[in-house]
Amino acid sequence: MLNIAVIGATGAVGRECLALLDGGTLPVKRVTPVASARSAGRDLRAELGLALDAGPVVTLDGLETDGLDVAVLSAGAELSRREGRRLAAAGALVVDNSSAFRMEPDVPLVVPQVNPDALAARPPGGIVANPNCSAIQLVRALHPLHTAAGLESVVLTTYQAASGGGLRGLGELARDSRRALDDPTAAPEPGGPPGRFGQPLAFDLVPGIGLPDGSGFTHEERKLAREPRKILGLPDLRLTATAVRVPVFHCHSEAVHVRLREPVTTALVEDALAAAPGIRLYRDGYPTPRSVFATPRDRALVHVGRVRVEPDDPHAVWLWVVADNLRVGAALNALQIVETAVEAGWLR
Repeated sequence: MLNIAVIGATGAVGRECLALLDGGTLPVKRVTPVASARSAGRDLRAELGLALDAGPVVTLDGLETDGLDVAVLSAGAELSRREGRRLAAAGALVVDNSSAFRMEPDVPLVVPQVNPDALAARPPGGIVANPNCSAIQLVRALHPLHTAAGLESVVLTTYQAASGGGLRGLGELARDSRRALDDPTAAPEPGGPPGRFGQPLAFDLVPGIGLPDGSGFTHEERKLAREPRKILGLPDLRLTATAVRVPVFHCHSEAVHVRLREPVTTALVEDALAAAPGIRLYRDGYPTPRSVFATPRDRALVHVGRVRVEPDDPHAVWLWVVADNLRVGAALNALQIVETAVEAGWLR
């Protein structure tokens, strides 16, 4: 039975972790929610209606590490860099949801449906990185295609929901949408703090997520190019991305153009996707963020539709991929990492 700490428990991803641990398949003895001092003492078990054994929120300074088996970190890269290796050195398996360790050579970057062999043994440093939310759903759709016909290149555009900006991002979109509906000509509030997305998102698109580098690509786009290569074990895969923030509350969507080494048919691609665990294929119609977020079961799946093999090029395929970025793209993958470690036998 596992003692698990959820660090960043009051945030959007932390809440999802607690909800999934409640009645989930992991053998949980006790869960300790960890957050900042202003949240200390909160009873998230009561607030979220959970049945699991969870005490009140504690701070990191108050977290008892003796006997701690797993620490799930969802409080940002700065905190992860500061605390991740300390918690691992104390004996806990650290599953980190930030970008702090993803490209470190001694830290496996894991999507259990794609590269579970990365967890065949305990990582030397005791840390496993959870990939970028958009990268998780992407590689889960790409992996069956690579197995069937070999990946050559990927061109990706993401349409990322406000929930990628956490509870603050969701609140901003709701508030700004109401304000725009009340007065469509209203200008942004003067003198207010910078928005979570750099500018108001309501009824608009923001074609840039993260700071741009010298070449014009953003930090998010660089992550989307690097991380799939590591997860798929394809260091030379050509992949380029444009990341767009859209006025949708939940679920990221992706338009994915894939070039394969072997020629394929639409039927072959659809059959490969349909056979992949955790993927719902739409042979007719297509998924949307609202439909994916409608039920807990749908929120736990990667949804793929609009599969198109180009008529003049049987090596080229288009996909439309939608998934819940907080669940599939963060909390669920983190806990599936823990499950994979338990199944491998080195986490008990």
